[in-house]
Amino acid sequence: MRIAIGSDHAGFGLKERIKEYLFGLGIEVIDCGTFSQDSCDYPVFCYSVAKRVAGRKARVGILICKTGIGSAIAANKVKGVRAGLCHEPEGARLTREHNHSNVLVMGAMFVSFTKAKKIIDAFLSARPQPGRHKRRVREISMIEDGTIEEKIEMPKCRRRKRCC
Repeated sequence: MRIAIGSDHAGFGLKERIKEYLFGLGIEVIDCGTFSQDSCDYPVFCYSVAKRVAGRKARVGILICKTGIGSAIAANKVKGVRAGLCHEPEGARLTREHNHSNVLVMGAMFVSFTKAKKIIDAFLSARPQPGRHKRRVREISMIEDGTIEEKIEMPKCRRRKRCC
């Protein structure tokens, strides 16, 4: 298995420890940066990880920044990426099973190395589930492609005044 990993300066220390953990599991790791604790802009590293996952150069990705919020937003801008922000193992399992997430995002401010290992283990051991989950993921892709309106009738507003 090949995993792309990236962080900003706030997630750098945790990223380095996670890399060693993954190497110990026999996983190939593509480090997309940052490579120090010097202040940097996280979207660049998020894009690098997300493009590798979307382009199938890595099976999944892991991103770490201070809160994880910005990294999740940035990674989800790349077509084909479904990044889930997780601070608990159960959320990591569910985002993989229900949302077919292919990028795990964690906030270094909220996740210790011990907890990060449990979150990663849950994410990597989970498998995307079929059925209603697959259908919903397909609808997410339709939003991404701009074709969702062809499938559904947009709900009407319930206001008295016409707004939509």
